[in-house]
Amino acid sequence: MTTIDKSKPVLVTGANGYVASWLVKKLLDEGITVHAAVRDPNNVKKISHLKEVASKSMGEIKFFAGDLMKPDSYKAAMEGCALVYHTASPFSLDIKDPQAELIAPAVNGTANVLNTAKEVSSVRRIVVTSSCAAIYTDAIDSVNAPEGKITEEVWNTTASLDYQPYSYSKTLAEKKAWELEKSQSQWDLVTINMSLVLGPALNLGNTTSESINILKMLGGGELKMGAPKMGLGVVDVRDVAEAHYKAGFTPEAKGRYITSAYDTNLLEISKILLPKYGKKFPLPKRAMPKWLLMLVGPLANKLFTRKYIKNNVNIPFHADNSKIKKELGIKFIPLKKTMEDSFQMMIDEGIFKSK
Repeated sequence: MTTIDKSKPVLVTGANGYVASWLVKKLLDEGITVHAAVRDPNNVKKISHLKEVASKSMGEIKFFAGDLMKPDSYKAAMEGCALVYHTASPFSLDIKDPQAELIAPAVNGTANVLNTAKEVSSVRRIVVTSSCAAIYTDAIDSVNAPEGKITEEVWNTTASLDYQPYSYSKTLAEKKAWELEKSQSQWDLVTINMSLVLGPALNLGNTTSESINILKMLGGGELKMGAPKMGLGVVDVRDVAEAHYKAGFTPEAKGRYITSAYDTNLLEISKILLPKYGKKFPLPKRAMPKWLLMLVGPLANKLFTRKYIKNNVNIPFHADNSKIKKELGIKFIPLKKTMEDSFQMMIDEGIFKSK
């Protein structure tokens, strides 16, 4: 058991990210001092939302520079911290060089942060933002898992540099984290394994989250002829922040935590939005047939390879989230609220125009 002293500062790497911004808000609201590590602390545009959150909270924020690819670049930010949240990691599906753009920053970044923690004597716990992608690649993997659902015991064995390299990067990065945890006894490690994160962004103008791109596909008309019934898990970004917070400050927290609220698919999440937004926006109302996707998918989107379509479309996704509910007491926000808050944010920011 590890009890974290709330009077000590807490480090958050990649602090201005989509998930990390909500985590920083939670920590500040609890009156905690946050050491916010970002790529460029002088880029006012990238951190202004965090400064605004801090101005309305009981906590204090201090900004530090941090680069995933530079050993010891987080050392200054980590000094004096008992708790470290390592959230910084690339999340992009449209990449040219998987090794350079995904694998290297994910694995080396994790190694750099955790190796630095071996040198900073104040550190007692590290919470790493991992992903369900470190557990599975395609929906078919959850069908093939024991009892037809993924659990914390399962590891991704189907991703590679050539197929779903993002999932491969998350698998290698998390394995590196557990390898480094075993090499020392100063601090313990907890991982948050998230499914697709949706919900409003505090940093919408600057976020590069793939989650926002999925919302754009749904509301922007790209899928108005039909959405693939692509099995996936969804969780609200505010619940993910809460899960990180509790993983850090619950003394008994240990191991991996699947952080996925609902087993659903792309068409189902669109249908949730139809009653409120269907008349004004070109939301998909029907399923796109799998055979049609097989024909046009690879032409329309290079991510939609025939293998990907075969393994995900019309395939259910199932994840067991009982551990996080039992051990961390997480109660998930209703999917309807997550989707409506996400969509309304896109409208308010002028990203969606009504038809």
